[in-house]
Amino acid sequence: MVPRYARPAMTALWEPEAKYRIWFEIEAHATQKLADLGVVPQSAAKALWDWWATDPKIDVEAIDAIEAVTKHDVIAFLDWVAEAVGEEARFMHQGMTSSDVLDTTLSVQLARASDILLADIDALLAAIRTRAEEHKYTPTIGRSHGIHAEPVTFGLKLAEAYAEFARCRTRLVAARAEIATCAISGAVGTFANVDPQVEAYVAEQLGLEIEPVSTQVIPRDRHAMFFATLGVIASSIERLATEIRHLQRTEVLEAEEYFSPGQKGSSAMPHKRNPVLTENLTGLARVVRSAVTPALENVALWHERDISHSSVERYIGPDATITLDFALARLTGVVEKLLVYPARMEKNMNRMGGLIHSQRVLLALTQAGLTRDESYRLVQRNAMKVWESDGALSLLDLLKADPDVTAALTPEQLEEKFDLGYHFKHVDTIFARVFG
Repeated sequence: MVPRYARPAMTALWEPEAKYRIWFEIEAHATQKLADLGVVPQSAAKALWDWWATDPKIDVEAIDAIEAVTKHDVIAFLDWVAEAVGEEARFMHQGMTSSDVLDTTLSVQLARASDILLADIDALLAAIRTRAEEHKYTPTIGRSHGIHAEPVTFGLKLAEAYAEFARCRTRLVAARAEIATCAISGAVGTFANVDPQVEAYVAEQLGLEIEPVSTQVIPRDRHAMFFATLGVIASSIERLATEIRHLQRTEVLEAEEYFSPGQKGSSAMPHKRNPVLTENLTGLARVVRSAVTPALENVALWHERDISHSSVERYIGPDATITLDFALARLTGVVEKLLVYPARMEKNMNRMGGLIHSQRVLLALTQAGLTRDESYRLVQRNAMKVWESDGALSLLDLLKADPDVTAALTPEQLEEKFDLGYHFKHVDTIFARVFG
């Protein structure tokens, strides 16, 4: 985790103290249920909860010191708690294995991380919708292969982004549900030494679902799906960031990141206003996606358990969620403050002499009786003259002067095919589909 790209709430989930607090809750809830079942004395559960009620400081350094000797993090924690609680602590961890604690804790952390990410997406969706409504009918050129195609509106560009992030939200809700499971099933997952009621109780207390069947670990296909979902969200972030980067290029300059007073774009060139935030988002997206392949490779563990997944998850759990949280918040800020230049959009749209209306003329010629191939040929031969003149010539003027074209369409009919508003007649329909 790099502090430069981290926010406090998400970072706090992954701090050692937060992890140890979840460990204690799992152990204490399990002991409580074991006491209710008569397996351990009620005094054991009471001793744990009474100590916890004092709001003890988790001494991370002390636990680390014990681990340096035991070479086992869960045992180190249990020893530290036992020293603080006293004799009754011997009933902790009855019938449980380390993975019961570790895997259930990771489920809690990833579920809570999901809640933060869902709030992030909601904020981003709100920002995109506001700007989409603002520019619902702002004309701009649509591009395919980076080349002028036909008119769209800037609001439609943003509506597309909104729909994509709405899908991301749906996927994350599903991924959260899939990852939020609890396994308190003991060695190799048979419940031989711990009643399944303990698992159900701990799950309920922590807001998790029970793992229907675990080995000694929660199956890692769940985690693979979770991190793959984060990777898709990161790719959606990159897609919108890349669009903004293209629009900010000097030759285009239809939109750009907000440039604050006192900001400097280059140490060498004082004139520069660079798309640094969206370039940063492109890089952060790569970092989040880098967690996907290791998560997929974690699925194939040996038999009932190995720990080849453990070191991987200690990295990718914090790094992917913290980075994605930061990226979503940064993108929200970019959208909220995005500078949009409708006049430049209009200028760019008109710079190629009306070529963007060629399809309407093609269709009109076919409807007038010409074959599609002949219609295409007539429009293209005039369009290429405009293209080669770099927009100095007018497609409409050339078509009006082409006897093969005017034999099929009148000048008035041709002029009508160059109406910009024609392209926006279904904007309301699209917005209704996206925003309801």
